[in-house]
Amino acid sequence: MSIQSVSNGTTAILLIHCPDEQGILAAVTDFINVNGGNIIYLDQHVDREQQVFFMRVEWELSGFVIPKERIAEYFDTLYAQKYKMYFRVYFSDYTPRMAIFVSKMSHCLFDLLARYTAGEWKVEIPLIVSNHADLQEVAERFGIPFRHIPVDKSNREEQADVMMQLLKEYRIDFIVLARYMQIIPEKMIEAYPNRIINIHHSFLPAFIGAKPYHAAHERGVKLIGATSHYVTAKLDAGPIIGQDIARISHKNTVRDLVHKGQDLEKIVLSRAVEKHIDRKILTYKNKTVVFN
Repeated sequence: MSIQSVSNGTTAILLIHCPDEQGILAAVTDFINVNGGNIIYLDQHVDREQQVFFMRVEWELSGFVIPKERIAEYFDTLYAQKYKMYFRVYFSDYTPRMAIFVSKMSHCLFDLLARYTAGEWKVEIPLIVSNHADLQEVAERFGIPFRHIPVDKSNREEQADVMMQLLKEYRIDFIVLARYMQIIPEKMIEAYPNRIINIHHSFLPAFIGAKPYHAAHERGVKLIGATSHYVTAKLDAGPIIGQDIARISHKNTVRDLVHKGQDLEKIVLSRAVEKHIDRKILTYKNKTVVFN
């Protein structure tokens, strides 16, 4: 079920998951209505196998009687504890701050920066980090600070501390790995749970290594794809946000596969970033519910 409208004022966004039971939807909407809120978006889903209720609701704060800073407190006391809810409250007037991590490949970086400068997203990008200096010129072209932090086995922990300090200094809310070819330190993953978005081709685990498209071409694959997901300590096994595919045939060369694959990577990554910015992703265990 979904309800949508357009609002120019500040809105509150409530994301919920909890054990499913009768009356939850009515309770949440009643909380908003009796306190003077006007609902402009509502979507909910029930996982009948797990018996878990998921919900995203957004309402206008103009005329809402509970002060912004106390909404979470009131909701927790009146409803969350009763229904054993895990919830988060966000506000549309806050602009999240996104750091981009890159290595040498530029296709995802250019796509993210193009959407950013076109004003497609309500987000700030105050920092680009790379383990190579190759893309510094790109960052400078867009007027974004660039930090070159070389990483190898001998300095991984030390450089992790440097990166963590940078993220704190720039007040980063979430991180996007735009084909960043290094393992993210566990301490960073713990500091940013479900706030590090990665993109990769969908050949894993069949075609591993540095040239997956070459290996896939040799096998004559008929589909190629890309997967966006949140980063967890288990490599490339975090909750999947989005995926897409493209069909190929015997006529396609390795170059064709690479080109199609990079296009998919750009699109799938950007869709994931947009959903994250819009607070339309709920994670539960190792899965996501992605609202329209």
